[in-house]
Amino acid sequence: MTAPTPYLLFPGTAADALAHYRDVFGGELQTFDYRTMGRHDGPGDAIAHGELTGAVSLSGADAGADDDAVHMTGMFLSLLGAADAGTLTRWFDALAAEGRVISPLETRPWGDVDGTLVDRYGIRWLIGYHPE
Repeated sequence: MTAPTPYLLFPGTAADALAHYRDVFGGELQTFDYRTMGRHDGPGDAIAHGELTGAVSLSGADAGADDDAVHMTGMFLSLLGAADAGTLTRWFDALAAEGRVISPLETRPWGDVDGTLVDRYGIRWLIGYHPE
């Protein structure tokens, strides 16, 4: 059984967003535009499907005519313990660039280190680790 993979619909920024996530997390990115996929419910050069695979996997596309773009409230994409402390700290900093830190990456009263942010694409992240 595999874990759920986020599929994010962007308001015309999928190519930039998915490339940014590839730059942050590494991995392999494949994208397909509406024209290539034979779709007519969006601009031909818009992203109809993109998939990032690697340490962090996620998929996304530009929202079609009948789709709503992602608007995150009441949730985060969690990367708690998803990598070593150094990697998670780099990811936090890279995602925070041009975004907004809600809670800095810091030691919490229970001993774990975590923080929350909204990245430049409006995606909310919870990142943290248990110190060795």
